Amino acid sequence: MKAKLQIDLFERYLSIWVALCIGAGIGLGSLFPGLFQALAKLEYGSVNFVVAVLIWFMVYPMMVSVDFTSLKRIHERPKGLVITLTVNWLIKPFTMAGLGVLFFHYFFIDLIDPANASQYIAGLILLGAAPCTAMVFVWSQLTRGDATYTLVQVALNDVIMIFAFAPIVALLLGLTDIEVPWATLLLSVGLYVLIPLVAGVITRVKLSQSSKTSLEAVQTLARFNARIKPISVLGLLGTVVLLFGFQGQIILDQPLLIALIAVPLLIQSYGIFAIAYLAARAWRVPFNVAAPCALIGTSNFLN
Repeated sequence: MKAKLQIDLFERYLSIWVALCIGAGIGLGSLFPGLFQALAKLEYGSVNFVVAVLIWFMVYPMMVSVDFTSLKRIHERPKGLVITLTVNWLIKPFTMAGLGVLFFHYFFIDLIDPANASQYIAGLILLGAAPCTAMVFVWSQLTRGDATYTLVQVALNDVIMIFAFAPIVALLLGLTDIEVPWATLLLSVGLYVLIPLVAGVITRVKLSQSSKTSLEAVQTLARFNARIKPISVLGLLGTVVLLFGFQGQIILDQPLLIALIAVPLLIQSYGIFAIAYLAARAWRVPFNVAAPCALIGTSNFLN
């Protein structure tokens, strides 16, 4: 019999801790607006540096687990990549646009001004067309996903985003002058992926060099990962507090609007995850590959 993966108490109730951090972020943002405004200004190219540091804490533990010697064998498991690319680029942007139109032009027509409704739809389309580059590492680690596969799928989606983001958004918005935010894209990849990846590689090499045998190296790596794992969750919770602190006053001033926007986002998130995961299950994709390939399509809404 296979040993069941054990989920500790903190991970089991992670949704509760996240909810508490959302409340804490909104409360702190209202109590100390000056502080959060000052932190929000520490950015370049729409990338906040304080958030970047917290994301380093989130991503670093997964990056330590990346085994570059396994990259040459990634082509032996193409199913997960096929699913994530299909869902992210052929399904997700269009379902997000459809849900936006359905809710803001029909279901919520009496609650939101038509001019503002079009802007919210445009925002949903921009969000739906861009897969996450960082948060998926955290979700993958929490679900015991394959670290090497996760890195490959994130990198591949980032490359495709550079070329496909503008045309897809232009098509869905009916425009032809969409400007690709190069500074944001490149800086995000560098800060959220490249820097923690380099740190993880250096750590892995140092741990391997301190071990006398390959078995000892594996055991040393496992012990190190167990020690630093809480750092990832703390980084996640800190990011939640900070992001909701930035928007705390807006949420309190317009709770109905925030709730209305959340409805299509939640439906999209759960729907996309279900499509990807059920496709992986039907195609008999191993769980440690199926989990991250299903999560990358939803994590940008949580980032």
